[in-house]
Amino acid sequence: MSAMKKTYGLLSPHLDERMRRLWCAAQAQALGHGGIMRVPEATGVARSCITRGKKDLAASSLSAGAVRQPGGGRKRVTEHDPALLAALDALIDPTKRGDPMRGLRWTCKSTRKLARDLRARGHIVSHTTVAQELHRQQYSLKGNRKTQEGASHPDRNAQFLHIHETASAVQRRGDPVISIDTKKKELIGNYKNGGQEWAPQGAARKVKVHDFLDKQLGKAIPYGIYDLAQNTGFVSVGIDKDTGEFAVQTIRRWWTSVGRKAYPKSKQLYITADGGGSNASRSRLFKLELQKLADETKLRITVSHYPPGTSKWNKIEHRMFCHITANWRAVPLESREIIVELISHTTTEKGLSTQAELDTNLYEKGRVVTQKEFAALALTREAFHGEWNYSLAPRYKVT
Repeated sequence: MSAMKKTYGLLSPHLDERMRRLWCAAQAQALGHGGIMRVPEATGVARSCITRGKKDLAASSLSAGAVRQPGGGRKRVTEHDPALLAALDALIDPTKRGDPMRGLRWTCKSTRKLARDLRARGHIVSHTTVAQELHRQQYSLKGNRKTQEGASHPDRNAQFLHIHETASAVQRRGDPVISIDTKKKELIGNYKNGGQEWAPQGAARKVKVHDFLDKQLGKAIPYGIYDLAQNTGFVSVGIDKDTGEFAVQTIRRWWTSVGRKAYPKSKQLYITADGGGSNASRSRLFKLELQKLADETKLRITVSHYPPGTSKWNKIEHRMFCHITANWRAVPLESREIIVELISHTTTEKGLSTQAELDTNLYEKGRVVTQKEFAALALTREAFHGEWNYSLAPRYKVT
């Protein structure tokens, strides 16, 4: 027994799982009666493992390099509990955040709290398993970094929850929920574009050293619409100015070409947007143009703005814009047509499809909305932060 123990101690560090159980099984068979009891005492290997080893010895040999038979090994918890991932995503969604330029996501809930909440919902899972599944879903741990765009509002988390609950209720009714925003403006021309692409050795694309605006080519202003339920995107590539009128014109184009067909019976449109830019929460022009759209479409348009300093948490950022950026990496955006084409060919394995159109209209900057025009809006502000959450009802003409 002491010789076997010494031999196993010398060999064990050099054996993989399969060879370890085969060696122990061979020793047990060589010892004959009682061997399956004596080998575990000498090696510390479980009896059940040696029993499996004896079956392996009697079975056909495995393919080269294999340690287990096909399908062997411990199964992932999601195979036993297919509803686990959906439950985990539902717990995370109200506080989901992400880096739109990298496609990664992270959450402020700890794995232990998530595991506890999942167990309360009937899912048998540990915090380590939760961490493994989060990594598989491209979540990652993040430290602090100075990237806030403004002061943190005390009702920030409450507004996140309000947006989540409102969007869920609207989707349950079968009405559209869209996330809107302006993507980073892009210079048109043979300029360096971030990222890398595969190319033959020595065939790197040569671009201009300095990125100065070409007055003839101008710049592109991609304004995007992301449909949460359909997982589809619509981008209007403007050539003039990013104004509230341009923003609503993009929504109008989306509804006319895509939304009306996808939601033929809908009477409400729910929009989530940043608090600044052309669709700012304080923009009277944005509200005036939305009122015109509501009058045209007979839709009740409800809007929720994200609090100050949280623009990158808008879903369009990490569900659509990041994929557009990845799709045209290292490709100089030499024309408006190239930009539209690259956006239109943006897809993902999870089913995202994107449509793009060129908007050649000119938009007046600094347009003033009079007090009379603003007072005529069918605007209703919600009790909770009416400056962020409001609705515009369609106005019917009196005949």
